[in-house]
Amino acid sequence: MRIWVPSDAAADVLSDLPGVECAVYDGSGPLPEGIEEVEVWIPPLVTVPDVPGILSRMTSLRLLQTVTAGVEPYRPYVPEGAVLCNARGVHDAGTAEWAVGAMIAVLREFPGFVDAQRRGEWTYHHTDVLADATVLIVGYGSIGAALERRLDGFEVEVVRVARTARDGEHGRVHGMDELPALLPGADVVVLLVPATADTAGMVDAGFLARMKDGAVLVNAARGGIVDTDALVAELKTGRLRAALDVTAPEPLPAGHPLWSAPGVLITPHVAGSTPASGRRLLRLLRSQLLRHLAGEPLNNVITDAY
Repeated sequence: MRIWVPSDAAADVLSDLPGVECAVYDGSGPLPEGIEEVEVWIPPLVTVPDVPGILSRMTSLRLLQTVTAGVEPYRPYVPEGAVLCNARGVHDAGTAEWAVGAMIAVLREFPGFVDAQRRGEWTYHHTDVLADATVLIVGYGSIGAALERRLDGFEVEVVRVARTARDGEHGRVHGMDELPALLPGADVVVLLVPATADTAGMVDAGFLARMKDGAVLVNAARGGIVDTDALVAELKTGRLRAALDVTAPEPLPAGHPLWSAPGVLITPHVAGSTPASGRRLLRLLRSQLLRHLAGEPLNNVITDAY
């Protein structure tokens, strides 16, 4: 069985499986030989060039296993007869941890204090605080649940929103149709929704206008979910603040107005890029390949838009 893997580490963890032949393709350089014989493809973290062209040549593909929770670059082009699986759960810890750190950093004004430190200035003043805040999680899946576990102890109220309403383990999960009424009560709004046709541009001027004065928008999902121009307009007024691990466009080009907008913390899509994610990814890959070889049901199969 020919498998394309994104790294030497992935090849090492799969190399002892019977009948498996791994070729490393990290998205740079020429494609490995034998693309027509590839049965399993595990693409790298950064989307490779010409996904449609590659997949159109993978006539033997049976499993496309992403290393991310998002599958939007691949889903439209999966060949007939192949199964698409994502890496749900792999990045939960890192992304949830980033979200907590980011909201605290913005509320406690850490970026401003770092700037003052560099200038050698003692800028004492009161700041906002996470305690007693209402945190609205928009896209309450496995990462949302991981975020709520990490918020336990911070003395906050967590409000959960998912595609459809349901009774959750920790309380009610509201449906997306209830979101407009929930936005005005939130001090922090965390975006964890997948990138789909329904979520593209969902955080538009109207969404932002419903947020309360001084609220913080935290985007750990995808940049295209937010209307960047509308967000910049709100940030410039000082009414809202934001912490962004993803942007549109991405990478954010030099000179873009988002860089210099007040009240925003930007990190370069690093929330899930941690050693913990790496370890969990290797465990997932081995588990999936063992299931595939045994003909057992796979985990994280994508059957709908997401």
